[in-house]
Amino acid sequence: MVAQLLTYNGQVAIVTGAGGGLGRAYALMFGSRGAKVVVNDLGGDTKGQGQSSRAADKVVEEIRQAGGIAVANYDSVEDGDKIVQTALDNFGRVDILVNNAGILRDKSFPRTSDTDWDLVQRVHLRGSFMVTRAAFPVMKKQKFGRIIMTASTSGIFGNFGQANYSAAKLGLLGLSNTVSIEGQKYNIHCNTIAPVSGTRMTEGILPPDLFDEFKPEFVAPLVLWLCHEDCEDTGGLFLTAGGWYGKFRWECTNGVMCRKSREEMVTPEVVRDHWDMITDFSHSYNPESGQEATAHLVGALQEMDSAGDTSSENTSASVPPSASPSATTGPMSAVGVKVQPKTFTYTFKDVILYALGVGVSTKDENGLQFLYENSEGFSPLPTFCVVPAQAVMMDGALWSSIPGWSVDLSKLLHGEMYIELMKPLPSSATLSTDMEVVEVLDKGSGAVLTADTISRNESGEPLFRTQWSLFVVGEGNFGGPRKSTKTVPLMDHPSRAPDASEEVVTGVDQAALYRLSGDLNPLHIDPSFAAMGGFAQPILHGLCFYGIIGRAILKHYCGSDPTRFKAMKTRFARPVIPGQRLVVDMWKEGSRVYFTCTVKDTGKVCLTGGYVDIINQELSTAAADDVSSTAERTVACAGLFEEMTKKVADNSDLADKVKAVFLWNINKNKSLAAQWTVDLRKGPGKVYTGLPNDGVKPSVTLTLEDEDMVALGTGKLNPQKAFMSGKLKVSGNVMLTQKLQHLLKPQAKI
Repeated sequence: MVAQLLTYNGQVAIVTGAGGGLGRAYALMFGSRGAKVVVNDLGGDTKGQGQSSRAADKVVEEIRQAGGIAVANYDSVEDGDKIVQTALDNFGRVDILVNNAGILRDKSFPRTSDTDWDLVQRVHLRGSFMVTRAAFPVMKKQKFGRIIMTASTSGIFGNFGQANYSAAKLGLLGLSNTVSIEGQKYNIHCNTIAPVSGTRMTEGILPPDLFDEFKPEFVAPLVLWLCHEDCEDTGGLFLTAGGWYGKFRWECTNGVMCRKSREEMVTPEVVRDHWDMITDFSHSYNPESGQEATAHLVGALQEMDSAGDTSSENTSASVPPSASPSATTGPMSAVGVKVQPKTFTYTFKDVILYALGVGVSTKDENGLQFLYENSEGFSPLPTFCVVPAQAVMMDGALWSSIPGWSVDLSKLLHGEMYIELMKPLPSSATLSTDMEVVEVLDKGSGAVLTADTISRNESGEPLFRTQWSLFVVGEGNFGGPRKSTKTVPLMDHPSRAPDASEEVVTGVDQAALYRLSGDLNPLHIDPSFAAMGGFAQPILHGLCFYGIIGRAILKHYCGSDPTRFKAMKTRFARPVIPGQRLVVDMWKEGSRVYFTCTVKDTGKVCLTGGYVDIINQELSTAAADDVSSTAERTVACAGLFEEMTKKVADNSDLADKVKAVFLWNINKNKSLAAQWTVDLRKGPGKVYTGLPNDGVKPSVTLTLEDEDMVALGTGKLNPQKAFMSGKLKVSGNVMLTQKLQHLLKPQAKI
């Protein structure tokens, strides 16, 4: 099979410094692949002296002789607008810009003159800035652009005699990273290459045998791919030499917090004593943005404060010892603030939309239980409770209710999340949710606000509670308490290999789908907004992968039965990018399942300290027995099953005709109130309360409300209409329900 050829038909490429070496190789290859090329070269020597049109003209002629289209430009890269104008005058657009022009003025550091320094900076760094700044608006208007900055291993690692060159080359990497962030919204990608190649600038530096091997033609394929419309990489740093290609990334040790509390000062001796841990890369991480690097530091500060003492005295240098928190102004004014109950109505559509948002599929075992309103046992996922609670959090009432503290919401991070279910969630409901701020902690680097919510049904019964811990960056040092007395604690997992693990692939459109459940923050869909937060691309909602992990534990340890899911707690440690793979590690001890979640693509843990409390199977069975034992006292349809018992006894051959087991789930207000088994596998047959005996799996399971069962059995409700409207849910062999006419009135035939 022949690979599809990458072409650039109709596109315009500007290559600076294209009169020889790398630039010439790029220009020729772009020209051979259909691009119209602007060949820029001042025509000077490697030190930036002199000027000639000959170099650029020669490359233009080579492209034309090969059947391509090209024009020459002889301006300095410091006149970047003139270079871009050449492209516009001749071709009307600019699609690709390769910043390649450069000079050398190598001297040992003490001997580097002002002129040596300034000329190298002007050509490499300022020149790339000037041409890119001129091209950027054109690309922005086109909604397309590909930009290459040319760095060097000298910039990454340094090199003797190249202080000026090294500084300029590393500066280009910083420039490229920022251009990639600001350009992503407009489909403008910017990457940096660090090529090692045999050119006139490296002649005499590279050994002769390597000089011949490191041909510029080996660098060009990387540049062309990075500039193709199909390449999605941006903000990357790539090394290439002699046909080898690789990608650099930043790496940082996990580090160590050298103080135990905010009051404790750090001495040089403490740093010395922790040096082995500070420099230990065995547990390193790879931050992909400034935001992520900062989050790691903030996390270290949070962990320090969480482990600190409970003293309310503040001896920090930033807050005088006499300072005390004000209850009327600042963060402490939030404590005790209550939000008036907010009504939230949801239907089966909201339940299904949430399930899709956290990755439930029709291909999953029991997937229809959460995706199809007529499925037997249809119900919300337990973690759906965050949706009604979030409606209170997101409407702004909380922040406007705090009398003496104005919170900058752009500095708000979701720290921890806890949910606890008191009753199974109905498939549709109108809930009333109230909220109260129970605590605000002083973490030095910020404030942690903890808010509790309670959601009740229309009868006033509490269905679930949630607890939100929110970190407000930069709002610390107000003299408040540092250790929590209200927050539900995190838990470390057992120190053994996981009992179970599951890998989940998030979808590239996962955030776009999940946001429809209520969190419309543009951080999760708008690249430019994400860039403002320091992210290379929109990130996934924390509560989205919270729900994904909850679903995995529900499947592994609750048999996908939401009534066995009691509570869930975790801390958000790292962002997740839509499309990344998550690995959930689980440990079960008693009725608690501990978990961590790691992004497989990066090896970084995104959820820590997590656990789910479940109702063990034996407890669930006991509860079912209790339901059955009181069935006759709690449901009106009990008399129908008495009639069934008599009919089975009077027709000894009935079981031989039916040969099936029916399980009836009778609900009251959408909660299980009673169960009956009609066992007609073989004569004489029997009817009894509860689940089928001896672990027999029912052939058919029928679920409906008590009042609907009465209407069905008395002929007041048409079975087919009940089924199609969702009042009667049937799972298993639906066709067997036709044989129920032997036990109920003829109308009971489905």
